[in-house]
Amino acid sequence: MKRYILSISVVLIVLFAFAAAQGQESAPQQSQRSRRQTGAPPVTPPQPDKSLVFKKTPQGELKVHFFFPRDCKPADRRPGIIFWFGGGFVGGSPSQFYAKSEYFVGRGLVCAAAEYRVKNTHGTSLDKCVEDARSAIRWVKQHAREYGIDPEKVIASGGSAGGTLSLLVALATGPDAEDDPRDISPRPCAMVLFNPAQGEAVRSRIDPALCDKPRLLEQIAGLDRPQPGQPPAIVFFGTADRLLTPSQEFCRKAIDMGNRCELWTAEAQSHGFFNRSPWHEATLFQADRFLASLGYLQGEPTIKVDKDAILKHQLPAGP
Repeated sequence: MKRYILSISVVLIVLFAFAAAQGQESAPQQSQRSRRQTGAPPVTPPQPDKSLVFKKTPQGELKVHFFFPRDCKPADRRPGIIFWFGGGFVGGSPSQFYAKSEYFVGRGLVCAAAEYRVKNTHGTSLDKCVEDARSAIRWVKQHAREYGIDPEKVIASGGSAGGTLSLLVALATGPDAEDDPRDISPRPCAMVLFNPAQGEAVRSRIDPALCDKPRLLEQIAGLDRPQPGQPPAIVFFGTADRLLTPSQEFCRKAIDMGNRCELWTAEAQSHGFFNRSPWHEATLFQADRFLASLGYLQGEPTIKVDKDAILKHQLPAGP
């Protein structure tokens, strides 16, 4: 009798394990397309539709990871958005912006998350980060018509160090790869910036043992000086983030010059707050409205926001 009960128990355990495994296999298969249809934020980062090498460097190949709307065709001329990850220019991964790509692809944008060289992986300094970012946006523009993108409507975005790179690709001059096509401007049409690093937070990351620091400082000086005709920008910060002050001053100067620069803050939130709910959804909602006001999106945001996730419109002063 005991042997019979033991045998039945073993069979039941095996059946339950098999059923659990089946459930784990089926969930991912239905998740990506259903999220794209509803525009709901993903629980886990989705996988890119296509990953392509945009640059070969002495330290290895760099890729751009694409997400396409379901009905996207090469003949389309859609706005595109390219994201750069954060990590203090020493680490990080493009997957940081896969979830935000998944939302915007549901709104009709072609999205791309780009790699760039970082110190921990490639043994390089800030100059190569900037060079790679400028190479990436040039490559996307150069190949835009192959992937349904309007080369005149490429938006730059990123968080922390990635937000810094978004500002630096907008400069007329900067650290550029020797073989970059100089007839293609890296300047984006708009910028969506998640707590970008500016001022001393960037300068302190330059390793003089790995690059020509005086020359690089000269090349990136515009990072802290708004330029006439700067692309429209929306900036997100937590008020507990020590990097807020230099960006606040940058936005004020940009507005005084006649540029459009919106600053939105989350009370008592620290650096990187935008990566987690409910601020992931709240920042996407405002970024969506910003891009719609520029004509790059149509209709209202499709993402739901927690009523307690309140972003305050700091600059220009708003409600």
